[in-house]
Amino acid sequence: MTTTASPYAVRTAHTADLTPAELHAIRALLDEAFDGDFSDEDFEHGLGGMHVLVQDDAGRLVAHGSVIMRRVRHRARWLRVGYVEAVAVLPDARRTGLGGRVMAELERVIDRAYDAGMLSASDEGAALYAARGWQVWGGRVCGLGPEGVVRLAEEEGSTFVRAALTPALDPAFELVFDWRDGDVL
Repeated sequence: MTTTASPYAVRTAHTADLTPAELHAIRALLDEAFDGDFSDEDFEHGLGGMHVLVQDDAGRLVAHGSVIMRRVRHRARWLRVGYVEAVAVLPDARRTGLGGRVMAELERVIDRAYDAGMLSASDEGAALYAARGWQVWGGRVCGLGPEGVVRLAEEEGSTFVRAALTPALDPAFELVFDWRDGDVL
């Protein structure tokens, strides 16, 4: 799906539909936007789902975000969670509403395809998510690792849930995320 609003074009595509050149451009954008602090594992975490790509009128990729499926146990149920990854805007395009445009499209996908939406926010990104109605998860955050359930206390306070989908989520019960290499969240 592609939408155009001068001077930016927004495209939504699955990882399988991206060309090697587009994947390279996404990686370059993430490296620049995160000042080189975006690991190979971080990049891998953003693959395998839907991507939102924003290009300027010159065809330059200026913003990106993706949503991938994660399994998260809450109470006795494993939820299909749309997990937001790799949201970034190039420094010279920040504060122009592009982060909001990326998130609006990711939220559309989450709302139509998943039981819940979740993400882990940096200090810099937290304001964007909070302004869009995402809420900090008030309960424990855990991961199901090779040794069993492990508390991820460092992720508490930076894990956000999509407010529109949270009535059934109770912070008295922990969220247990599927394990993955690198940062679990």
